[in-house]
Amino acid sequence: MPRADFYLIQKERFRAEPLRLVCELARKAYDAGHWTLVLARDAAQAEALDDLLWDMGEDVYIPHQIAGLDVDEDEAAVLIAPPEADVPLRPLVINLRDAAVEGPFERVLEVVPADPAARAPLRERWKQYQARGFELNKHDM
Repeated sequence: MPRADFYLIQKERFRAEPLRLVCELARKAYDAGHWTLVLARDAAQAEALDDLLWDMGEDVYIPHQIAGLDVDEDEAAVLIAPPEADVPLRPLVINLRDAAVEGPFERVLEVVPADPAARAPLRERWKQYQARGFELNKHDM
């Protein structure tokens, strides 16, 4: 059964830099051996994530790249896809876009903004995944 996990931003460090939470999720996925696709909202967000993944600390290295920039992107454990990149889904998807993810995957991670006014689309997405028979989980971060 596919699974959708919703990560609600609570901690101050993630409120200040929500993409840091995305990097932490990507790091945990990499450490667990999961090949991950990050669906970035736009090219600027993809570049910001790329920069932050290089800045995870001296002892942390996560093989990653932005889709469409290199021919060997299949070798990157974390692939960051701006909307214009047409890439196949991976078993684990971190979704930063406005719509629920369609297609074959095992698990999707959704990051819920700290601002309650911005949460309505995520509530709708929860209902969409629920209607598709997903196992749903909520995590306060």
